[in-house]
Amino acid sequence: MILMSKTVIAKYVQGGETFEILVDSDKAYDFITGKIKDPLAALEADDIFKDANKGDRQSREAIMKAFGTQDLASIVTKILKNGNVPLTTEQRNKMQEEKKKEIIAIISKNSIDPRTNAPHPPQRIENAMNELKISVDPFKPASEQVDEIVKKLSTHLPIKFATAKIEVTIPAEFASRCYSLLKQFGLVSEKWLGDGSLYAIVQFPAGLQSDFFDRLNSLTKGSASTKILSV
Repeated sequence: MILMSKTVIAKYVQGGETFEILVDSDKAYDFITGKIKDPLAALEADDIFKDANKGDRQSREAIMKAFGTQDLASIVTKILKNGNVPLTTEQRNKMQEEKKKEIIAIISKNSIDPRTNAPHPPQRIENAMNELKISVDPFKPASEQVDEIVKKLSTHLPIKFATAKIEVTIPAEFASRCYSLLKQFGLVSEKWLGDGSLYAIVQFPAGLQSDFFDRLNSLTKGSASTKILSV
């Protein structure tokens, strides 16, 4: 089979069977990185192959057993997301950097330094990852890599995943405008007081504390009263 210059073979192995599809390398990259949503836009031929180079098509039975469906879009999505997709070095490096930023954002949002209960800034986490030479898998979901990376970071950086529970009292003149902010971060309970002020408890990932306090102070001109109940 003669392939166009930008056509590559994406390969997925399941249950001892091989499943291959022909895709445009640029569009496959765009789908994997979320730039396009339709997996079929990357497809160069509407077939699932056992051996694409020979043009040998895979059986319907094997496809059904491996994917649980005959829906082409679902099958192509799984192959592109979980299979082996040839990419250029530039594409792979870019994917790896984007996945690294995603992982750092998750860790920074949810973690604190247990010595101070303060959040770890993204730059501190990135510096630690670079120093420890921690690599990320460009194809594996970020959420599935976080636990292992945190274990490696903890040998160098005191780190703990935690949830912050904050008591907030907002003066009457700012209470209404702050309500959506409290809901956004995680409103656990609320009580409107006799003078029109709002007493509330919010709970959210501990790494968001700085962001919450900055936004609350901005909306209330620093007049809100807060108390950290637990971290």
